[in-house]
Amino acid sequence: MSAYLGLELPLKDDAATPAVDDSGTPIRIPSSDLRPDRRRRPATDQPNPFVVPDSQPCAENKTLMQGFEWYVPADFQHWRRLTKALPRLAALGVTGMWIPPACKASWPTGNGYDIYDLYDLGEFDQKGARHTKWGTKAELVQMVDTANAHGVGILFDAVLNHKAAADFSERAIATRIDPHDRTTVLGEPREVEAWTGYRFPGRGATYSPLKWNKSHFTGIDYDALSGEKGVFRFAGKEFSNDVDEELGNYDYLMFADIDHRHPEVRRDLLYWTYWLSTQLKLGGLRLDAIKHYSFEFLRDLAAHIDKTVDRSWFLVGEYWREDSEFLSRFIEFMNYRISLFDVQLVSNFSRVSLKGEKGDLRTLFDDALVVWKPANAVTFVVNHDTQLGQSLETPVARFFIPIAYAMILLRANAGIPCVFYSDLYGSIGPHPKDDHSNFVPPTSGGAVLPKMMLARKLWAYGTQFDYFDDPHCVGFTRIGHPSRSGGHGLAVVVTNGWEFAAKTMFVGRQHAGEVWTDLLRWCPGKVVIGSNGWGEFPVAHRSVSVWVNSEADGRQMVDSFVFDSGIYGYQAEKDAA
Repeated sequence: MSAYLGLELPLKDDAATPAVDDSGTPIRIPSSDLRPDRRRRPATDQPNPFVVPDSQPCAENKTLMQGFEWYVPADFQHWRRLTKALPRLAALGVTGMWIPPACKASWPTGNGYDIYDLYDLGEFDQKGARHTKWGTKAELVQMVDTANAHGVGILFDAVLNHKAAADFSERAIATRIDPHDRTTVLGEPREVEAWTGYRFPGRGATYSPLKWNKSHFTGIDYDALSGEKGVFRFAGKEFSNDVDEELGNYDYLMFADIDHRHPEVRRDLLYWTYWLSTQLKLGGLRLDAIKHYSFEFLRDLAAHIDKTVDRSWFLVGEYWREDSEFLSRFIEFMNYRISLFDVQLVSNFSRVSLKGEKGDLRTLFDDALVVWKPANAVTFVVNHDTQLGQSLETPVARFFIPIAYAMILLRANAGIPCVFYSDLYGSIGPHPKDDHSNFVPPTSGGAVLPKMMLARKLWAYGTQFDYFDDPHCVGFTRIGHPSRSGGHGLAVVVTNGWEFAAKTMFVGRQHAGEVWTDLLRWCPGKVVIGSNGWGEFPVAHRSVSVWVNSEADGRQMVDSFVFDSGIYGYQAEKDAA
C-alpha cells in the first residue's frame, strides 16, 4: 500500500484479486485472451416462461435516466433545470440518473468529454470561466442533494482515458503510428511539440498536487512543431496491451492519451474517486471509453472503490462493441462488479426498425447482452453518442421508439433500462434557432413514455410469458406479484405491420373476469380475461399497446397523469403566443 494525501492506495501488486473462469483458471489479458471464438445466442435462449414465485422477494424496479443530450443549450443552467425536474422524475420511477461529465472542459461550452481538470467541478476560474457548461459546483451539489432527497442515485460520468486543452507545450521524441493499424510505425522517431503540460493555474495544488507533463501520457494527436495531425507515440512508451484490439490496438483515442501504468497517474486517479465521494453523495459512476484503457487498471479501480468509497456504488461502463460474448467475458473478468451498455440490442432496434414492416420482431433480442448477462446489462434506445449527427449514430425509426422502450422497460430479466433525456424533454438539435422552430419534441409528444415508466414502476412484476412467434406481431405478459400494486400485471403487444393485429396471451387465472384496457390509448376497446386466465389483446398498426386492468391499483392516477416535458419553457412560450 502507499499513502496519498492521507489515503492508503493499493499498489499494482496488492490491488484486485485476479478473476477466474468457471473452472477456476485465471482469466488472462490482453483482450485477445478474453475474446473466445465468436458465438451468438438467439433470443430464444431467454427463459420462457421466466418464473418469479409469489413467495420470492420482489424488489422495486430500477430505472435509470440519462440526464442530458449532446445538444443541451450552453446556458450554464443545466444543474438548475435538473434540480427542478427531479421530483417529477422520481415520481415516474427514476431511481438513478447519469449526469454529464461535471469536470472542467477545454472551454466553457465543452460537454466535458474534452476534459481538462478532474478536480474542478465548476469551482475554479479556469479555461475561460468558473462554471462548466452545466453550471457551478454549488449548483451541482444542490442538484445531487435534491436527487438523494427523492431517492435518485446520481451516476457521475468519469472520463479517465485522456486530457485536453493543456496549459503549455513540451518538446518530445515521438514516432508516428498508422492510425488504421496502431501496431505499425510510420517512419523514424523525431522531435515533436506536444500539448501535454498542465499547471491548473486557477486551482493550483488544491485537492491534488499533481501537475501533468509528457511523462504522464503515451501519445498525442497533433504535432505543433510540424502542424501535422495523426497518432504519435512518445519514445519510451508503449500502448497498453490489455485494451480492445480494434485498429490493432485501440489504446489511443484522442487528445493526450493517459498512461495508466505511470505510478503518479495511477495514484492520482485512484485518489480522485475517493475525493469525488467526499464532494458529492453519489450512487456510482458511468465510466467513459473503457475499451481504450487498461482493463487491469479498471479492475483495480473497481476494487479500490469497494475498499475506500462504497461497495454499493453502481458502475456501468461504455464499451462500444457488437460482440456480446466478448462483453460477457469482460464482465466475468471484472468479477461481475461492472455492468455494460447493451450495444447489440440498440443495433437490433435500429436494424429491425429501419426495415419497416419487413423487419423480423422475433430477432430483437438476438445476441443481446441481456441474453448473456441480464444482471449486468444496461439497456437503452438512444443516447448522446447514437443520436443524430454523433460519432456512433444508430438511428431507430421514429415509429419504433415506443416499441423499443416497451421492450426495455416492461420485461423481466432484461437488465436495467436507461431512458434518454431527449425522449422525455425533446432536443434543440445541433443548430438551434432563436424561435425554437427546429426543436424536436419528445417521443410521441411526451405522453406515452412517462406512462410506460409508470407501468414499470407499478405493474411490471412477476412471472413473464413470451409470445415471440410471429415476425410482425409479438407480445409478452407479466402476471404481477402479490407484494406490488395488489398483484396486478400487464400485457404488451406490438406490431410493425400496417394493419391491426392481436395476440392471445396468458396473464394468470387470478385475473379472470377483469376488464383490461390499453394504457397508452392507442388501441380502443377492452379485453375481458377468461376463466382460464387468457385474453386476446389487439394492437393498432405500427405501434405498441400496454394492457392493464382498468381498476388496477394506481390505474386512475396513471390515466390522468400529464408529464411536464417543458424543461426549457418552449411549450409555455408557444401556448402563450
